[in-house]
Amino acid sequence: MKQVRIQIPSLVENIRVVESFIDNSKETFHIEDDIYGNIMVAVTEAVNNAIRHGNKFDKDKNVLLSLSVNADRVTFEVEDQGPGFDYDNLLDPTAPENLENPGGRGIFLIRHLADEVEFTNDGRKVELTFFLPPVAAANGVNGHAQA
Repeated sequence: MKQVRIQIPSLVENIRVVESFIDNSKETFHIEDDIYGNIMVAVTEAVNNAIRHGNKFDKDKNVLLSLSVNADRVTFEVEDQGPGFDYDNLLDPTAPENLENPGGRGIFLIRHLADEVEFTNDGRKVELTFFLPPVAAANGVNGHAQA
């Protein structure tokens, strides 16, 4: 297993650092484009939530982002230093009474883009797992059978 960690102060402009971290991870670990898009949206949303809701924009509090890569999965962990939240009792953003709300869709998005999402530490830590497709070596390059 390969692992990389970064720590950023809780400033919204540091989302750019997270985007670069994901871009570098894509290149380093050869993450495919179709998974990369889901990772970029879900992980930046999780970090944004940690900065805004967890650490309340307190630049003296940090967000820890780590990446673990195994043969069949990529896992990102985002952890803030806030008070946590009740992740089991969130409003459904697709309910008619919530459609006009300007927020409340982040965790909904994260849960639909990642293959597995697990909150721990009273909601201060979220683990997002993305499954990697099986290596196509048996079928040749790009899944095409070789003669």
